Amino acid sequence: MNMTLEQRGALIDHIQQEMAAGRLPLGEAVKRLRTEVTGLHQSQFARMCRISLRTLIHIEHGDGNPTLKSLTAVFKPFGLQMGVVKVHKTSRARSLFDELESSEPSPGPSGLAAEPQPRLA
Repeated sequence: MNMTLEQRGALIDHIQQEMAAGRLPLGEAVKRLRTEVTGLHQSQFARMCRISLRTLIHIEHGDGNPTLKSLTAVFKPFGLQMGVVKVHKTSRARSLFDELESSEPSPGPSGLAAEPQPRLA
């Protein structure tokens, strides 16, 4: 696998954009980054990221509920990190906030309006 730095950068950018747009699942993105950019086997990559092989396998297969620390570890070698991205207005998340804004706030225990807490998956 002989890629120039520019080609690797372009591939990383492409995978990141596909993932951010929702066209590439997180696990598949990690697997593509590992195989196409580094060429490493799972055990080598897990060791490099200082996570267990089992954790890497779960992430790549979309199983379980990986921690932010584990996800940060697998994206860091590529100059990427997990974060919150703005979704399109037509998404379900936006519709939920529109519904919350249009409903009357209910008083909380202290008599103040309760603020909805967004749930991050």
